[in-house]
Amino acid sequence: MGRVNILHLIEGARQAEGLTVIIDVFRAFSLECYLYDMGVERIRPVGTVEEAFALRSRIPGSILAGERKGKKCEGFDYGNSPSSIDRDHVAGKTVIHTTSAGTQGIVNASGASEIITGSLVNARAVAKYIMERRPQVVSLVCMGNGGVRPAAEDELCGAYIKSLLEGKELPDFSQKVSELKNHGGEHFFDKTAQEIFPEADFWMCTKYNRFPFVIKIGKDEMGFVAKRLDI
Repeated sequence: MGRVNILHLIEGARQAEGLTVIIDVFRAFSLECYLYDMGVERIRPVGTVEEAFALRSRIPGSILAGERKGKKCEGFDYGNSPSSIDRDHVAGKTVIHTTSAGTQGIVNASGASEIITGSLVNARAVAKYIMERRPQVVSLVCMGNGGVRPAAEDELCGAYIKSLLEGKELPDFSQKVSELKNHGGEHFFDKTAQEIFPEADFWMCTKYNRFPFVIKIGKDEMGFVAKRLDI
């Protein structure tokens, strides 16, 4: 295994090189894993709300999902909440996705040789994929809150993936995940914020290693495309 760097926030995405993992646990890249598990055809991450609407006009039947400051973007079908998705509505569809942190990492990681996304729900698959690729440089980018403030859940995910790449388990990992309830995930337990941050999202996003696949970012004539790769 080559050099593994842990970077932070949008600035970290801009500094990323080599095989780059853009990490957003609450909730962007947990949501994308659940979307693929629900049978969506493909996901297209974009940087801005305006790009999302423009792309929808080009893809008949596509669905808009995303948030700004946690809240569903006005005119979108869904926010960024995995527990709020209607499986029957999204199956077989293209989902256009924009968020305050996760998708901003994708659009800013211009120096990366390859981009995949990461979250707790597929962390072990991410590590396995990286080890199979044997890159010289790995950049683990913890996107944080809004891409501007560190978030405990992303830092934990980055440290966990790094530990797996080094051939060891992170000490007390399960306990550290549980502690996110009071350190990073408090908003999911605020009774006044359930419309934006349902408690169910916390439990869905912290089911670590649930999915045996990674989401790899490519690009085509319409922009970025996030594709599921089974490991």
